[in-house]
Amino acid sequence: MYLEIVTPEAVLLSSEVDSVSVPGIGGQFQMLNNHAPIVAVLGKGEIKIYTHSSNIASEELSKDFKKDKVDSKILILPLNGGVIEMKDNKIIVLAD
Repeated sequence: MYLEIVTPEAVLLSSEVDSVSVPGIGGQFQMLNNHAPIVAVLGKGEIKIYTHSSNIASEELSKDFKKDKVDSKILILPLNGGVIEMKDNKIIVLAD
């Protein structure tokens, strides 16, 4: 599936990923390939991006991303809030 993370300043990520875990208002939830369409408000927390079958080059990433301490193919991005939309295997995160 395809993930795009956008802030008012820049596009932070635009890449194929395996799954994404986000901090919803009601709690953390994860989206996998072929997830049902959804629009949700995001709270403060971390977006976890699972990239096991894709190659996201470190040069492509903003300095805001960090790698998981246990699994280097999991990217973590702190989030203050935002909105997420998933439809037709494309996820768009509008992040604060």
